[in-house]
Amino acid sequence: MKQPSEVSRAGFLLVGGKSSRMGADKALLEFRGRTLLERALATLSQVCPTVAIVGDPARFSNYGAVLEDVYAGCGPLAGIHAALARSSAEWNLILAVDMPFVSEELLSYLFSTAEQSGAVVTVPRTEKGLQPLCAVYRREFASVADRALKAQKYKIDAAFDGLTIREVGERELKKAGFSGQSFFNINTPEDRRKAEASF
Repeated sequence: MKQPSEVSRAGFLLVGGKSSRMGADKALLEFRGRTLLERALATLSQVCPTVAIVGDPARFSNYGAVLEDVYAGCGPLAGIHAALARSSAEWNLILAVDMPFVSEELLSYLFSTAEQSGAVVTVPRTEKGLQPLCAVYRREFASVADRALKAQKYKIDAAFDGLTIREVGERELKKAGFSGQSFFNINTPEDRRKAEASF
């Protein structure tokens, strides 16, 4: 049985990237016996009562509910907007498909932190900067993203200006038992080799 806090949670997996540096569809790339898509869906399903894919229905409908971008070709911010515009949950976990080391425990921690803080966006920050594609967004961010996209402003971080943001810094992550390496993303064949050889 779901806990009361869980009924207001939803998970969305962004799979809309062009994968140009990889040379193949990253979502369907096999990694340690499963595709990146299958791994991410399994992880999200452990912490979210509802999970949907944001991408091309023609490519991914066999894997469950698929949402298309309202603003096609406008990058990850458009994917976040597509998710939140259709979500009925207050707290929404957005996850990029190319982050294979994100764990159920990390996602649960982000949800709990978000619910406690009440911030519009709860986002990790590592030495490489903010990680907006592994973050929790309140549904109201949909209107913020909509305005930015209409103004042809596609940078996610820039849309955070003026909002209540809860950053989860590297020191806090480490104290909670998480490494910055959790956010390692696979963009190139070399990244894949590094990931296979480590962790």
